[in-house]
Amino acid sequence: MEFVHLHLHSEYSMLDGACRLSLLPKAAKDLGFTALALTDHGNMFGAVTFYKECRKAGVKPIIGCEVYVAPGSRFEKNKDDRYNHLTLLCENETGYRNLCKLVSAGYTEGFYSKPRVDDELFSLYHEGLIALSGCVAGRIPQLILMDDEEGAEREARRYGALFGTDHFFLEIQNHFTEEEKKIEKGLCRISERTGLPLVATNDVHYIRRKDADVQAVLLCIQTGRTLEEGRPFGFESDEYYLKSPEEMASLFKEHPKALENTGRIAERCRFDFDFSERHLPTYPLPEGVTSSAFLKELAENGLKEKAEKGLLCLENHTFEDYKFRMIYELMMIEKMGYCDYYLIVWDFVNHAKNMGIPVGPGRGSGAGSLVAYLVGITEIDSIHYDLLFERFLNPERVSMPDFDVDFCYDRRDEVIAYVSEKYGKDHVSQIAAFGTLGARAAVRDVGRVLGISYGETDAVAKLIPHKPDMTIGEALKGKQLAELYRERLSVRQLLDTALAVEGMPRHITTHAAGVVITERPVSDYLPLATSSGAVLTQYDMNTVAELGLLKFDFLALRYLTVIENACCMVRRKEPEFSVEKIPPDDEKAMNLVCEGETEGLFQLESAGMKRLLVQMKPQNIEDLMMAIALYRPGPMESIPILLAARNSGKAPEYKIDRLKEILDSTSGVIVYQEQVMQIFRKIAGYSFGRADVVRRAMAKKHSEELERERTGFIEGAKKNFVKEEDANELFDSMVSFASYAFNKSHAAAYAVLAYRTVYLKAYYPEEYMAALLTSVCGDEKKTAEYISYLEKKKIPILPPDINESEKGFTATEKGVCFGLLGIKNVGDGFVQAVLDVRKKEGPFSSLEDFVRRMLRKGLNKSQLSALIGAGAFDSLGVFRSRMTEGMEELLSYVAEEQRRSAEGQIDLFSATGGASSGEQAKAAFVYPDIPEYSLKQRLKTEKELTGMWLSGHPLFDYSRNMDALKPDGIAEILASFEDEGDPARRYRDGDAVAVCGMISSFSVKTSKAGNRFCLLRLEDAHGSMDALIFEKVLDRISDYLENGRPVYLKGKLSAKEEEEPKITVSDLMPLLPDSQFEHLSKELEPQSPKPAVETAAEPGEKGEDRSLLADERAKSRAEVPTKTPGQSTAPKPKKLYIRLSDDEKINKRLTALSEIFEGTTPLVFYLPKEKRYVDSGQKVALSPYLLEVMREIGGEENIVYK
Repeated sequence: MEFVHLHLHSEYSMLDGACRLSLLPKAAKDLGFTALALTDHGNMFGAVTFYKECRKAGVKPIIGCEVYVAPGSRFEKNKDDRYNHLTLLCENETGYRNLCKLVSAGYTEGFYSKPRVDDELFSLYHEGLIALSGCVAGRIPQLILMDDEEGAEREARRYGALFGTDHFFLEIQNHFTEEEKKIEKGLCRISERTGLPLVATNDVHYIRRKDADVQAVLLCIQTGRTLEEGRPFGFESDEYYLKSPEEMASLFKEHPKALENTGRIAERCRFDFDFSERHLPTYPLPEGVTSSAFLKELAENGLKEKAEKGLLCLENHTFEDYKFRMIYELMMIEKMGYCDYYLIVWDFVNHAKNMGIPVGPGRGSGAGSLVAYLVGITEIDSIHYDLLFERFLNPERVSMPDFDVDFCYDRRDEVIAYVSEKYGKDHVSQIAAFGTLGARAAVRDVGRVLGISYGETDAVAKLIPHKPDMTIGEALKGKQLAELYRERLSVRQLLDTALAVEGMPRHITTHAAGVVITERPVSDYLPLATSSGAVLTQYDMNTVAELGLLKFDFLALRYLTVIENACCMVRRKEPEFSVEKIPPDDEKAMNLVCEGETEGLFQLESAGMKRLLVQMKPQNIEDLMMAIALYRPGPMESIPILLAARNSGKAPEYKIDRLKEILDSTSGVIVYQEQVMQIFRKIAGYSFGRADVVRRAMAKKHSEELERERTGFIEGAKKNFVKEEDANELFDSMVSFASYAFNKSHAAAYAVLAYRTVYLKAYYPEEYMAALLTSVCGDEKKTAEYISYLEKKKIPILPPDINESEKGFTATEKGVCFGLLGIKNVGDGFVQAVLDVRKKEGPFSSLEDFVRRMLRKGLNKSQLSALIGAGAFDSLGVFRSRMTEGMEELLSYVAEEQRRSAEGQIDLFSATGGASSGEQAKAAFVYPDIPEYSLKQRLKTEKELTGMWLSGHPLFDYSRNMDALKPDGIAEILASFEDEGDPARRYRDGDAVAVCGMISSFSVKTSKAGNRFCLLRLEDAHGSMDALIFEKVLDRISDYLENGRPVYLKGKLSAKEEEEPKITVSDLMPLLPDSQFEHLSKELEPQSPKPAVETAAEPGEKGEDRSLLADERAKSRAEVPTKTPGQSTAPKPKKLYIRLSDDEKINKRLTALSEIFEGTTPLVFYLPKEKRYVDSGQKVALSPYLLEVMREIGGEENIVYK
């Protein structure tokens, strides 16, 4: 009987195993193996992929898992307890089901550092499984190592009794370690005494011996170590590879039966996945009611209702068109067995709407179903937008369809909870996704592990283009990276190692939307895992579908919440307003888009999309559909063609007349997948089902299949009187574009949603922007961007108002008001209490009134202080300073008043009578008579409490200096790096920038090499970013580093992957306040001469001393004569004179400034030791700012402008 590897770890033993499933079965086949097992650590993530790859290679797959076993109960979680290993293999389908149960429970019940199972689970789910005692970390081997062979034997007998003596094997391994030798001897003795058979395995973690370093790198990535620290514990040798049968025979020549037993076990393991069966859930209905009948009733009622409400497009279509399409779809849905699927989706969408949870109009190919529109699953009229039902469902479609449904992003979990409750929690699961080592991430991780300097690693990583699906191999086609690879050994080692780990799974995460609903418990079909508290399938989305399970997409969409919140604010002044009833293709709304005002609009706000829309001038929702479909990699190449066709005013010309009705709406350009399907149908006579199959083949570029279809297409076209050469040309154009063509149903759904945001912003900008700002609360960049837009539109951003503000930003008559929940130290519960009291009892008339009403609701000092400091009580007419200083006394006073009132005592306040509560409170409490805090102090407190400057900005006092410097905006810089795929973005890594801002924080540190550097946070009115100052520059500018100081800095942008860009600073100087800048500006202004002023001697005479230079500076303040009528000569141009210092540091700083600010004013140096002037050959851009900074550095008397 031949040897078979029964203990093997793939890449899905996260950052531990290095066997790629795409390579493993072929490697096993090449070594002569006919069967192979997969036993990843604690999971079955790779089981289906492994199975398919083995079948493809002609190797029998054996599904298994090396489980972690808790020392006691899986529910006990003691940090001192260690887990042990046990190897389990599926003998049959029962074994697979039981292994799924075991592994699932390890995550859902026993997870503690690792997913752990226990003996109780083994007693329930052992049938159909073959168990091996495990590697060195198994319980039995560990007892042997502790010299407790008697205990080891007891465990062996217990497992033998539990699994069955013919289903439990004692596993021996030999990687040339002393521990394994001892274990082997002990297991042999136990085998002799108990009769339990031995089995020989190799603990395979990589395919080839030379891959040992790759696995070591993975372990180092996992543990944060470097290879310099030595190979990770337990893998010191390179023996953990896929050894040949001969090598294994040599290792275990004394145990031939242990080798033979591997073959016998492999022969017994006969489990196969079934990809042909579908496991569809059913929708619960009353007895005697079928799902098809119920769906038909819903659709017919929906058709009637929409016709009555005018929600059908009857201008270009008839009622009969809708009825015929509905009947056709219902027949197809029933024929394909998806009635229950429609009803399940209808049910949870209907529930969400009834609960007031915003639901999207639809997305994906499901928007092409008229029945979905009629029953309320979508809000897209598929007939009006000419959408194809067959793109969603047709008899020739192999894969199962799925509805993608958008829900409000902060209430999506409520819908999933409803589904879990209705169908049972064990019948519902979210779906796993796997984070992998991408090209750039692999380079950075490997660089750290190999000990390559950060700078060198970063430089290499940045040469890998930041594009979707980019690989290191593809990046090496670039000239610069290829040269580095050839010329530098360290780069070659870095990239070769990164290539070896690139694409391997790094961690499990939750798929953004996928949810599985099953007829039986989910773990009956597949194993489960957990991530961040959510239960997930261990298989990814595609694998789940392949196994016949039905996936539902519950997507969380922020813009649904934005639209709903904006509508709620609009309804305060227009109670009947509904976004579903807004007029389509409104001129004012579309003009907003044509003018490029797309900030904060769904799908339309990127810089590239904005440029497209300005050029395209969309007039209706159909135009927005086109823009959304085209603005992606690939289709972008067609944008110039489409724009040229639209703007030419000429009708497109077609070689084949039948193309006109298909392509006229898109100016003769193929934009949508549905157009490809229509071409196949109209030109070649295909059914829509077959056309969709061919479209999919085109999208995946299956060349052999395409060539077969070419023949069929041309033959069909010829029957419709199309020339063969024209048919060939058309087929080629479809092949080239089909992989990029967009789903029209998806574009329609997105365009409808986008249009709603456009309309709201056009007609209700305050409400829309308030809702938008609430949705990005905590996102500093987006908040700054949207506030900048409001400032541009002259819509004020107001401090919070205790009588106007809601939890989030609120639209008021005066502007957009900051939300109460955005204030630190206040808290959601208390804010809700404030809103409830205000709604029930009316607005607050004074601070005293607020304290009196809210003290019983838990108001404390820190909450009151925060509300005052943020400006929430400004509208009540008392200085913040007085409220703050009187706050403690007021709290004590009201608390005492309420205590006495509760005890039945009458206080002075209650005895006054006749006045309102607000008037009484004013009379009862006197604030300290002190002036208001300065604006600077108020702003500082606002910033601390809200993260924003609400009453102004400290930089506003420096606006004249900033206007003169024309700095780059921080928000614009950051926005460029959000849209890295945009070829026309303004800023890139390495670009020189100059920024004005305020130092919000800085820290000076020392590197490992002993060099000082400074990390500084700079913010302007619309954003903030980090700046890095290295020692050479730091020495020059350190005097200017002070929190709160407004500065001007220059440098280069440095962008790392998944980090915000930073500025590497080359110079930094303080800004001048407006008053100082204005004074210096007058000094630089040339004016008409005064005859009384004597002409001074030209500087440069030998013997001139410091006092003379000072005198020259004083004279330079006098106006320089300019040419006036009657004068024959023009005045000499002014120059900037710098008296050099004995301090070289000062001279270097002045010289650096002059080099940075190149301009037209000649620069002359005065050398005091030689007592002479020297023309520097430089010219500077002299400004009040530069003059002041130079005088501050060199001394006022040493800088002369004359």
